[in-house]
Amino acid sequence: MSIKEAQEEIVEEFSMFDDWMERYEYMIELGKSLPLIDEKYKTEDNIIKGCQSKVWVHAELEDEKLDFTADSDAIITKGIIAILIRVFSGQPPQEIIEADTNFIDDIGLKEHLSPTRANGLVSMIKQIKMYAIAYQTQIKS
Repeated sequence: MSIKEAQEEIVEEFSMFDDWMERYEYMIELGKSLPLIDEKYKTEDNIIKGCQSKVWVHAELEDEKLDFTADSDAIITKGIIAILIRVFSGQPPQEIIEADTNFIDDIGLKEHLSPTRANGLVSMIKQIKMYAIAYQTQIKS
């Protein structure tokens, strides 16, 4: 599945819910299904800077595609990172770098988060793209 297809699927899923309480509950469920990061990667190096809660993201390159694992100590944040991982994990670094993230606006996520969580969301996306840039450089060299 491409990044765009994953984004469209998420937008479609969120459109099934009438109110934001249902959407939050759905995000919490998504967070529970997140493939957990190995404890050894829960380090300072893998913490997303700019998040109010703790969020760890780890990336590994396999067959020229990035696989992400993550965890958070906050349930809503765990749901947010689960959405991002669903979109970007298993994708080539170049496609992650070039991907737009308008789907976040399409589901109304940013406007329904507190300012600190919205900043955290931006930081998570930035970190995922930074991993992609770093691994893209490795592939080319």
